[in-house]
Amino acid sequence: MNLLDGGWRRRWEDARLPELGGAARRMAVTMGRTAADALFPPTAWDAGEPAGSSGLTADGFSRATFLEAPVCDGCGAGFEFDGGAFAADRCAACLARPYAFQRARAACVYDDASRDLILKFKHGDRHEHAPLFARWISRAAADLIAEADAVAPVPLHPFRLISRRFNQAAEIARPLARMSGLAYLPDALVRAKRTDSQGGKSARGRRLNVRAAFSVTEAGRKEVKGRRILLIDDVLTTGATAEACTRALMAAGARAVDLAVVARVRTARTLA
Repeated sequence: MNLLDGGWRRRWEDARLPELGGAARRMAVTMGRTAADALFPPTAWDAGEPAGSSGLTADGFSRATFLEAPVCDGCGAGFEFDGGAFAADRCAACLARPYAFQRARAACVYDDASRDLILKFKHGDRHEHAPLFARWISRAAADLIAEADAVAPVPLHPFRLISRRFNQAAEIARPLARMSGLAYLPDALVRAKRTDSQGGKSARGRRLNVRAAFSVTEAGRKEVKGRRILLIDDVLTTGATAEACTRALMAAGARAVDLAVVARVRTARTLA
């Protein structure tokens, strides 16, 4: 844990103080935060300068393209304008060919500003980004979270997990489930088939690459049956991975599956 990036703050917040009552515990946590930040001032992740709290600088936030309502209910893409209460709540692509998952939300657009943060988190062991991304998703997908029963991350194949050392989707899903008060299902969905990287593949190539790649464990079936599952991933590109996960969850008895991601590509998916 990087102490200069607010690690002391999170370590104190996660500490269990069973001997203290609610008010006393909150006071102790507040005092701990103040002391930790005084000793180890958090720095912004997009610059070396000190920040009021662990996260982005004001300039970093201004450069990120956050997705605000109205957005497509099916894929989370931003609409150009609010068409009113009687307008379709889905984009043309989702009306023509709906995704397997029921609804989707993304916190921001996957562009130069967000790409650097996500890649550092994904490949640079910047685990401290996970709580920030969880907070972004909690805001963007508030309506999905309100109706969800459980949170499940998109899994990695064991070989990929060994090489990467952590599952970025799970690192986001865990704090999101905790702050939302939802059940967290880290092992219900597994990646049973080792696949190639999705990078550089066409939409059709991505779908074929992950076909039948995911399954639900026997223990997982009991956890997902009859429940509305909120599936978590870092980036939505064509939706092929999320669709394959959704089909596995639905086959295991899930009532419905929604998707929430940190970022989605700006360009619309193809219908081929």
